[in-house]
Amino acid sequence: MNEVTVLEGEPRELGARLREARKAAGFTQETAADQLGLARTTLVAVEKGDRRVQPPELIQFAALYRRSVNELLRPGKPVSPFTVQLRATLTNDEGIAQALDAPTWAFQQLCEDYFELERLCGAPLARNYPAERSIAGSPPETAGEDLAVRERLRLGLGDGPIPNLRLLLEQDVGLRVFFLDLPSDIAAMFSYDPQLGGCIAVNSRHPYERRRQSLAHEYAHFLSSRHRADVTILRRYRRYPDHERLANSFARSFLVPADGVARRVNEVKSAKAGKFTYADICTLAYYYGVSIEAFTRHLEDLKLISAGAWQKLKASNFKASEARALLGIAAPPAVDDLLPPRYRFLALDGYRNGKLTESQLAHFLRVDRMEARRIVDESSPSWNDAHATGNATNALDESVE
Repeated sequence: MNEVTVLEGEPRELGARLREARKAAGFTQETAADQLGLARTTLVAVEKGDRRVQPPELIQFAALYRRSVNELLRPGKPVSPFTVQLRATLTNDEGIAQALDAPTWAFQQLCEDYFELERLCGAPLARNYPAERSIAGSPPETAGEDLAVRERLRLGLGDGPIPNLRLLLEQDVGLRVFFLDLPSDIAAMFSYDPQLGGCIAVNSRHPYERRRQSLAHEYAHFLSSRHRADVTILRRYRRYPDHERLANSFARSFLVPADGVARRVNEVKSAKAGKFTYADICTLAYYYGVSIEAFTRHLEDLKLISAGAWQKLKASNFKASEARALLGIAAPPAVDDLLPPRYRFLALDGYRNGKLTESQLAHFLRVDRMEARRIVDESSPSWNDAHATGNATNALDESVE
C-alpha cells in the first residue's frame, strides 16, 4: 500500500478555506463531521489549522462541500461566503433566500475563479474605486442624481449614452459583472469582498433594458454603501427605503443624464419646427439603451414633454417591438454572456501558456471539455499566430509602429 503524502502548505490557510466552504454549503460543524465520519473535535482542529489534512480527507471535503480540490488549495485568504452576506438582507424572505442559495454559490465561484485566473496570468483587475458617498442630509432622489453627475464626471463620460455598461464598469472601475440565471423576481445581487472587490450578478432572464437598469442600480449600492450586500427584488417594497430610492434615482440619471437628454430633445424640436413625436421618443430610448416606458416617464419628470404621455401611449396598445420594426431599429440583444470578455481571454491565455489544463479550462469557461476544445480551435488566427512566437498578452502589449 502506498504511503499517503501529507499535503504541503499552510494548514491554517487551508483550515480557514474549509471553514468558509462548509458555511457556504450550509453545513454546521456537527452535520459536516457526521457526513465525513469525523469527530466534531477533529473537524474543529482542522478548521483552526491545528491538524493537517490528508489527501484522501481533502477529497472527501471537496465532494461534500461541492468544491474542487484545486479551489480548496488555492493560496490566499478564503472569501467570506456570499450566501451569508446576502441572506442577511433577506431576513423577511426565507423562501427567496433559499431559492437564491444555489445561484449565490455559483456567483461566488465565478468571482473567485476570475480572481484565480488573474493570479495565474499575473494580470490583476485594476481598481478605480472612489470613496463611498454618504447620503446623509439630502433627499435620496437628490443624492442619487448628484452621485450620478459626479460619477459621470469622474469617468469622463460627458452627457452621452453608455453603449456597453458592463465593459465600462469592469475596465474603468474594476468591478466583476456576471449575468446569471436567477429567479424571475430577482433583478440583481451585489456583494463586496476586500480581496475580490465589488461583484455584481444580473438576471440574464430579464430584457436588455432591465438588465442595464439593474446593473446601474447595483453600481449605486457599490458607490454609496459597498460594505452592505444587496439583493434587488422586483415589487418587493410598498414604500422604498432611502437606499433603494437613491439607487433608483442614480440608475436613471447615470443612464440618461438630464442635461444630455434635454439638449437632444431640444435639437429634435428645433430641427422639426417644435414637433417632438413618439417616434422620436422610441429612437432616443434606443439611443440611451433604456425602455421606452422608463424614457418617456423620465421625460415627463424633466418636464420635457407633457405629463401623461406614457399613459396615452400605453392606452393605444403600443408595442415596443412593433415600433422598433417600423422605425428600422435593431432589437436589443436577447442575452448577455455569462462571462466577461476579459475573463474568457485570461482563461484562453492561461491555457495556451500551459498554466491551465484542458480540464481546468473547461471548468473556468463553464463548459465540457469538448466545447472547451472547440472554443480553443475557433479562437482568432491572430491569437494563434501570437502564441506561435510567444505570449498573447505580451504580443498585445507591443507598440504599434
